[in-house]
Amino acid sequence: MVFSSLFFIFAFLVLCYGIYLFAPTMKAKNTVLLVFSLIFYAWGGPPLVLLLCLETFICYVGAHLVWSCNSSPFHAEGGKGAKKAFLAITVGMCLALLVIYKYTGFFTDSFCALFGLENLIPKVALPIGISFYTFQLISYVADVYRGETPPQRSYGKLLLYAALFHQCIAGPIVRYVDVAREIDRRTVSLDETWSGMLRFTVGLGKKAVLANTCATVADTLLSPDKLTAGQVSSLGVFLGITAYMLQIYLDFSAYSDMAIGMGRMIGFHFKENFNYPYAADSVTDFWRRWHISLSSFFRDYVYIPLGGNRCSKGRHILNLLIVWALTGFWHGASWNFILWGLYFALFLVLEKYILRWKKHGGAFTVHFRRLYTLIVVWFGWFLFRFDDMSLMGHALKSLFGFTQGLNGDNAHYTLKSYLFILLVAMIACSPIIPFLSKHLTAAAKKEGTVGTLARAVTNTVAVAAPIALLILSALALVGDSYNPFLYFRF
Repeated sequence: MVFSSLFFIFAFLVLCYGIYLFAPTMKAKNTVLLVFSLIFYAWGGPPLVLLLCLETFICYVGAHLVWSCNSSPFHAEGGKGAKKAFLAITVGMCLALLVIYKYTGFFTDSFCALFGLENLIPKVALPIGISFYTFQLISYVADVYRGETPPQRSYGKLLLYAALFHQCIAGPIVRYVDVAREIDRRTVSLDETWSGMLRFTVGLGKKAVLANTCATVADTLLSPDKLTAGQVSSLGVFLGITAYMLQIYLDFSAYSDMAIGMGRMIGFHFKENFNYPYAADSVTDFWRRWHISLSSFFRDYVYIPLGGNRCSKGRHILNLLIVWALTGFWHGASWNFILWGLYFALFLVLEKYILRWKKHGGAFTVHFRRLYTLIVVWFGWFLFRFDDMSLMGHALKSLFGFTQGLNGDNAHYTLKSYLFILLVAMIACSPIIPFLSKHLTAAAKKEGTVGTLARAVTNTVAVAAPIALLILSALALVGDSYNPFLYFRF
């Protein structure tokens, strides 16, 4: 089940929130959410719920063992060692489950390929969302170890935190300390509910109308058969990767928008996961804006414990390489993802030790840096898209005119057919709309004709936008053959 399905929108979500609304107590409301979350997660495979429950139980017990060491009579000596041991065992068990289910095929395939053997080990089905809820639970145990939060007494509440259907499947990676209070006590106003509905429908529109259309363009122009046969032109590859670049942002940010919106509708406040990354003026800035919850996880739980940048130059570079190799590997069990992570690590090192750009500069400098960042990110999506290195090689050959030339295929026809929707997608990827909204809101606070007109426009948009986006998205979803979220495989 996906957020952008008609069944989820008009049946599952309506039924869940309808029952939730009439639940008399917070305990009853949490029970409703937990039951529906487990049903949602089990939709694609009921046995996978057992894995989620098992991993949550491991962290539930592990966190309590870690916390118990604080009151140990041997805290000054043996207590600290036991505390670290409990943390290591708990995190190790979670990572072991992640490796078994997500990376077994990668390691066995790589080993057999290296020694020319036939891989007879059967493939293990990848549980949807395992990368997300594993990192959430690890962050919970780590925060208990650091003393930032006491352990959750109720296993059911911890399971709700891990399984909450709003963000369990594809993020954002929500930290327990950010929602601990809201699990027990949360309130929501009518304005906040409507704001959540608006955010949900914005995400739905980004997914159903824009991301799915961009996916059609990318899949049409970057067909493996056409690339292998050298039948794709430079324009075709350029347009295909650009469409894919738009698709992956719109797809993933749409999921985050919908998760944040659904949470807000019932009183949960998840942190933002994207901040218009294609407007970044450096690769460093890009990763402050892209998948913020993942970047901050690796920063706080891997990079800083390794020593961060408070070490020698060589060790700092090594820390960056380790973190970004792991970041790439988290995205998928394939060498292209590891190379994708290391690709960005090289540019981060370049910016840190060679370019040393100042924080502020003239207009030309800022625009140049944004162009440089877009080019770096654009080429990075080659590594992300193609897990077959030979296929990526064909795409690069076509890009530089070694096959069809500049426009030897029907790419120009595709461009004409989808030009309008691609332009709308580019606007959606930029901060233009928030910029206009900010100035419109400021104008609405003024007196006189301008203020009156601005308030009328603001109120009309606030009321009409969710309804219009819902209708438009529903029409787009009817009969749409492509709809899954890209990040479900992570």
